[in-house]
Amino acid sequence: MFTGIVEEIGKIKRITRRGKGLILEVQAKVLSSKANTGDSVAINGVCLTVMEKGRDSLIFYASQESLSRTNLSKVKVGDRVNLESALTLDKPLGGHIVQGHIDGVGRIKRITRKGEELRMEISVDKEFMPYLASKGSVAVEGISLTVARLLRDGFEVVIIPYTYENTNLKFKKIGDLVNIELDVLAKYALQVMRYG
Repeated sequence: MFTGIVEEIGKIKRITRRGKGLILEVQAKVLSSKANTGDSVAINGVCLTVMEKGRDSLIFYASQESLSRTNLSKVKVGDRVNLESALTLDKPLGGHIVQGHIDGVGRIKRITRKGEELRMEISVDKEFMPYLASKGSVAVEGISLTVARLLRDGFEVVIIPYTYENTNLKFKKIGDLVNIELDVLAKYALQVMRYG
């Protein structure tokens, strides 16, 4: 489990195919000093397990299932990725409950700047829409964000300067795919309503 508060922007150092999955080596100067083999780390919101540690990097295996639901199948060497270590009892829940289980990808369709803030419109599959609510929580690239406005085919979020500077959103452009994790509380609430 995670909070959606990114701790570090990592960099993809090496990608190797293994069967139907990928081995990802990620430069992580901060997390590599405190993570251990077997720990869970979110990469762009995807919960992966540390297989090995390098001097300043962490090595992960991304399964075919993870690749099919996320944008990790599209990453290239040099790409910047959001990193967060797993939630512990002494870590503040500064964002919202994020499982690291990506529901699918959205596509950035508009980026506008208003003063110091950035607004980003993201289109998603229509099956996601019942789980989104104005002022509700959503994780984009593993970042805990608030839905500012619902759109016909997606939602808009407001990116404050701190989030922009300390996540990989500053490298994103219109048309890019971003990982989306819907709010787990919304998922359970809708299930209860459906099946009572």
